Amino acid sequence: MRWWKMLGLAGIMGVAATGVVIARAERRRRAYTPEEIKVRLRERVEKDQPEGRRS
Repeated sequence: MRWWKMLGLAGIMGVAATGVVIARAERRRRAYTPEEIKVRLRERVEKDQPEGRRS
């Protein structure tokens, strides 16, 4: 029966670690200012457009 306890503890620790990773990524994403987001999106759109369609 002891291995069930170890398996449960490992599962709980895995869920907690996943939560930490998600929270860290969310904080990093929210750190951008609206102006930085606009600039990054414009750069991405310009990069993805074919040569003939650029204005």
